[in-house]
Amino acid sequence: MPYVEVAVNSGLPHRQTFSYAVPEGMTLQPGDAVFVPFGRRFLQGIVMDVVAVPAFPDPKPVDARIGGSPVISPERVRLAGWIADYYLAPLFPAVALMLPPGFERKPLTYYEPLLSPAEVEAHRLPPRQRAVMAYLAAAGRQEARELERGVKLPGLAATLSQLVQRGLVSRTYGLARPAVRAKTMRYVYLRGGAEAAGRAAERLAAERKGRLAKALRLLLERSPLPASDLRLRAGATLPVLRPLAEDGLIEVRDEPVERDPLAGRRFEPRPAYPLTPEQAAAFAPLGAAIEAGKHETFLLHGVTGSGKTEVYLAALQRAVELGRRGIVLVPEIALTPQTVGRFAQRFPGKVAVLHSGLSQGELFDQWHGIAQGRYAVVVGSRSAVFAPQPDLGLIVIDEEHEWTYKQEDQAPRYHSREVAEELAKLTGAVLLLGSATPDVVSYQRTIWGQWRLLELKERVRPLRDAGGNVVRVDTSTALPPVEVVDMREELKSGNRSIFSRSLQAGLYRALERGEQAILFLNRRGTAGFLQCRDCGFVPQCSACAIALGFHRRPGLGARRGDEGDVERLVCHQCNRGRRPFDRCPMCGGTRLRPMGLGVERVEEAVRELLPGARTLRWDRDVTQGRHAHEQILASFLEGQADVLVGTQMIAKGLDLPAVTIVGVISADIGLHIPDFRSAERTFQLLTQVSGRAGRAASKDGGPPAGRVVVQTYTPDNYAIVAAAQHDYASFFAQEVGLRREEAYPPFVRLARLVYAHTNAEYGEQHARRMAEGLRREASQRGLPGVEVLGPAPPHVPKWHGRFRWQITVRSPDPAELLRDVKLPEGWTLDIDPASLA
Repeated sequence: MPYVEVAVNSGLPHRQTFSYAVPEGMTLQPGDAVFVPFGRRFLQGIVMDVVAVPAFPDPKPVDARIGGSPVISPERVRLAGWIADYYLAPLFPAVALMLPPGFERKPLTYYEPLLSPAEVEAHRLPPRQRAVMAYLAAAGRQEARELERGVKLPGLAATLSQLVQRGLVSRTYGLARPAVRAKTMRYVYLRGGAEAAGRAAERLAAERKGRLAKALRLLLERSPLPASDLRLRAGATLPVLRPLAEDGLIEVRDEPVERDPLAGRRFEPRPAYPLTPEQAAAFAPLGAAIEAGKHETFLLHGVTGSGKTEVYLAALQRAVELGRRGIVLVPEIALTPQTVGRFAQRFPGKVAVLHSGLSQGELFDQWHGIAQGRYAVVVGSRSAVFAPQPDLGLIVIDEEHEWTYKQEDQAPRYHSREVAEELAKLTGAVLLLGSATPDVVSYQRTIWGQWRLLELKERVRPLRDAGGNVVRVDTSTALPPVEVVDMREELKSGNRSIFSRSLQAGLYRALERGEQAILFLNRRGTAGFLQCRDCGFVPQCSACAIALGFHRRPGLGARRGDEGDVERLVCHQCNRGRRPFDRCPMCGGTRLRPMGLGVERVEEAVRELLPGARTLRWDRDVTQGRHAHEQILASFLEGQADVLVGTQMIAKGLDLPAVTIVGVISADIGLHIPDFRSAERTFQLLTQVSGRAGRAASKDGGPPAGRVVVQTYTPDNYAIVAAAQHDYASFFAQEVGLRREEAYPPFVRLARLVYAHTNAEYGEQHARRMAEGLRREASQRGLPGVEVLGPAPPHVPKWHGRFRWQITVRSPDPAELLRDVKLPEGWTLDIDPASLA
């Protein structure tokens, strides 16, 4: 008898599979979905392996198979197992990353009375049991949560168990309805020919059956029609139309309807233009690897504006020509519309989109369309790496350095880059990583020979004719000059504005010439915090123990400023908010003042400096709507704003041709965060946002005009100096030297364990015991090169009402120490964390 190892959707943090027997007549293979008994419940599971000998003796049989074919391919079954093992994550959540939307269903428990109301009266039952039996006998079969709402008694679960044991109530199990399913629409088709329908319409009109006659005439104009259209335009519901169906004049069918996120958008096909010699040299080894059908990983290091996307497109074109398909990852939903446009023009009708901004219905239809092989290219954010793309030949990760590729909120805390490399190995696909500022770890891998380095050192500018066709590519475009302004000197010279004199002049000049500007500050809100100028009090979030950000927005609301603005204090961790204090709660003073800068204040300052300027802001606070990113980007590209003010969203891979000046309001934000990656992230952000300037020809037809002004109080910091010089090599040399000295990635790997508890003292004691236990374990097992650091409070010491303590494990392979450690409730584990702050 064959057996299967199943990942069970139990809701418990199991990292192992469970053994089940395959009933006679049932055939199963890895990737099949099944119903299995688990304790007293029946749950969903995914077959991970078919074996001759079970891992556990006397396994129960599989109850039923779900569907007629596997829901996960064999390669992705193995990928799920790898994720669970590498990130020390529960197995089913790793499997769930590959499952279609709506597959997971909550287990339900049902209770049904076995006595009638009259029989309940005849039984001598304790008061609680009598109350529950009386309710069930009157209401009938009830799901557990419905029963809890109807019978508000303490100890209800124990009472129900007693009734089940006495044989007075039956308990059964099931699953909730799917959260999303395929959508259908009812259509009405004309049958029997137009002539017969015309005669029938005349007869029905004569018989004063106007709704039927009108319905037939509408169908004569166009068939089929949605049943809803006939109801609205002819007043004919389906029951009214039944006589026409019985006479064979019409037919009613349910047709599948695709919820397409790109519906209503036209993408004009645009042929490829010849690659520049440098682009062609980068593409050559890519094309050879794709043709060979063997896995290889490439890192494409290209300066901003060097045409990395054209290399991606050429590689995808080669894969598609060979009958294979691709996945393209972008770090932000904000980049998806522009990226989708580029790829949809090259592969019209063959591009799917996957990201968290889609509705559940759109995700469902896109996922199944991808699985059916209808799309050559899938474009999406982090989780699109799990798209069920068949015949995978190429995975592209654009802006590979971005920390948003790391899942941090819940297990498994995977990194899309590492997952993509494993998936590429399993499928024989080529992995192409691209960035102007590669992750230090990624670049070091090319030095070690693990990955292959490709370089683009020239900026390119396609020159188009009146019809939009590329006639040639200009490779003489230089990167924009960067001026670093020491804000200490600005203050000494009497400039109290948030804009240096150089940046002010640049903004004036850009607006006079009808050009656009970008102002970058990586902080939301109007100010960093509110502070009492008398006693120094700063309002903090009660749940997170960090300063509340100060926001001021135009409109009516909780408190009015001089111009009727709404003022709020908002926690940027948990989003809790409150009205600002009228008086300081510590000293009673009234001098509560905003301190520090946020993008809202920058936008206000632009309006004060340039009263006629049209501004647009792009940060998390204004992108809550479903299409907000796309609308903001489209508005700016169409010239509806002169100045775009934003946070890191505007620094990531956007092509903004009319931008000639970029101002970095403060390069120091993030530079001094207590994290070993703070300098690297500062360099990346500054380089990326600088690359938005000078991408297109100037207004007079000359070469691109662009410049960047970086304002800072630490102009000598190596990250700022290297970014100003567009010098990745210099930055990398200094950064990797520091990492080697201090023993940080890429020379070691890290694991971050965080314990959270409502009691600060208990939390610290518990974390200390855990750290001591890990040190003993490492010593007893003789594991080489293992350091257990901490516990210590993280950068945010309190989160959602819980005090936090952090332990860092530093070693060549942290999983070797942690794999068999049982973490009690309250602990989270992150292998290869994106940050230690």
